[in-house]
Amino acid sequence: MIPPGPLSSPRSLSRRIMTHLALLALLAAVPAAAAAAPDVYFEQTTVVFEDGRPAGPGVVSRVWYAGRRMRMEPGSQSLDGGRLRDAVDGPALILRIDQGKAYRVDPPGRRAIVLDLERLRARAQMDLSLAGDLMGAGEDARVRTSALRDRKTIAGHPCRGFRISGPSAVLDLYVASDLPIGVSAFADFLEWSGATQSLAGFVEELRKLPGFPLETRSRVTVLGDVQETLSTVTRLRVGPAERRLFEPPPGYRLEPETEEAP
Repeated sequence: MIPPGPLSSPRSLSRRIMTHLALLALLAAVPAAAAAAPDVYFEQTTVVFEDGRPAGPGVVSRVWYAGRRMRMEPGSQSLDGGRLRDAVDGPALILRIDQGKAYRVDPPGRRAIVLDLERLRARAQMDLSLAGDLMGAGEDARVRTSALRDRKTIAGHPCRGFRISGPSAVLDLYVASDLPIGVSAFADFLEWSGATQSLAGFVEELRKLPGFPLETRSRVTVLGDVQETLSTVTRLRVGPAERRLFEPPPGYRLEPETEEAP
């Protein structure tokens, strides 16, 4: 969840929207023949493009999702000996929708900041509501899906391509149909974040895709600013997640959130 920023910066605003779209594309996916709701772990790299070129190093995310429990770890890419290396360099965010709790884990300080879950939810809903308004992506949005001709193999999975087009956004997605992931796995988070209302047009089309999206290229126009983002899942695992991932580590201090907390 990214707190709202100033509307005077279209580029900053569009980047927040792109971040939400990349996660939304993963969480709203529905494979054609899935009924169960297994736990999911995936690693994703997101790169922002300007004038057809990467605007900087990619942003790395590691996500564990288990129904009403989620853990997200942010990171970045850097060059090491001429090769891109991924590194986790930010505090983990733990969402416990089932308990009405949230934590930001700070390993250097061996502490877990207790966050206001309703405040996080309000921020997420505000961003997604703003994104939906600017993109014209609500319930009455004219959003359509068409098939792309080419196919790809991503993270070892064969993928088909689809394009979802709306008034101010175009998403090219490559989905894998060999993964047992159903909509029930992500329904709680979509409802909690407000995505099912604010971006109803896109969510409905994403749910129709015959697989789980492993690559999403988004082009969004916000206040006249066009920005492109490429998000790629580099690793994915379906299966039970360890319970410890969704709790503050043993021995960590629990501290209330304050304005000074990093």
